[in-house]
Amino acid sequence: MSDTTNPSDSANPLGLSTIPSVSSEGLVPVGKRTSLRSYLAALWNRRHFIIAESRAKMSGSTRKNLLGYGWMFLNPLLSVLAFWFIFGFILDSDRGIDNFIGYLVIGVFFFQFTGKSMTGGTGSIRSGASMIKGFQFPRAALPISTVVRNFLDFLPSLVVMAILIALIEPLEVITWRVVLVIPVVILQTIFNVGLACFLARVGHKIPDLTNFMSIISRFWLYGSGVFFSIEDRLDKHPAILSAMQFNPMHSYLTLTRNSLLYGIDSPMWMWAMGTVWAFGLLIVGFLFFWRGEESYGRL
Repeated sequence: MSDTTNPSDSANPLGLSTIPSVSSEGLVPVGKRTSLRSYLAALWNRRHFIIAESRAKMSGSTRKNLLGYGWMFLNPLLSVLAFWFIFGFILDSDRGIDNFIGYLVIGVFFFQFTGKSMTGGTGSIRSGASMIKGFQFPRAALPISTVVRNFLDFLPSLVVMAILIALIEPLEVITWRVVLVIPVVILQTIFNVGLACFLARVGHKIPDLTNFMSIISRFWLYGSGVFFSIEDRLDKHPAILSAMQFNPMHSYLTLTRNSLLYGIDSPMWMWAMGTVWAFGLLIVGFLFFWRGEESYGRL
């Protein structure tokens, strides 16, 4: 009779099942910052989650209202009416501005897109604390989701803007330059992503910053030429005028007004400035946020 004893039986005389070994290669501790390439890949894989989460928050914010999605059109319309009454009718700030209503509509709608992205991005990490503690995902999805949500809110504003400009006198002659509004919106959205990512980490480190965002946003609003032409008001102060022209929002508003409202070419330096601001802040803001990835779980 031959000995057919399995060598593994001598190592495991009780016949207990063994636990297969698992290599730890490629595993990363929860919350630890991964390489930038892996981080970007993980963020791209969750793009559907970002869009779905943004749409859910957008619909959730209007579901409890009687008019529902109607407020997405009424809010920008009422904002323009209020600002026109104060700055156009009472303060008479429309001096020297052709088609002040169109000028104001573009300024209010486009600035609100960035202003909401700024305030929402600042508190995105703290508002998403429960999600951070419950799931493992690239935390940059939170400020990016804020910008996506505000972009979806911005689309109805563009419809209202186009209707107002088309119907309210003086009627402007639409030229081929109207298509240039599309790259302006793209540049501004890229800029908003970089701004939201940068402020998300700062807001995580300094929680009180969220209380100052409304004030900072208001100063930025007045310094961007939303209600008046800074070139006409500051022509006697060239140093201040140059500093305010370096403001990225002034560039985006002027590019839009020239293309859509006045049908004239914008200077190339303004396009270059808008592009540098958009991609420059995206790179700086995203890298700044990514380097703080490990700290966002400690809330």
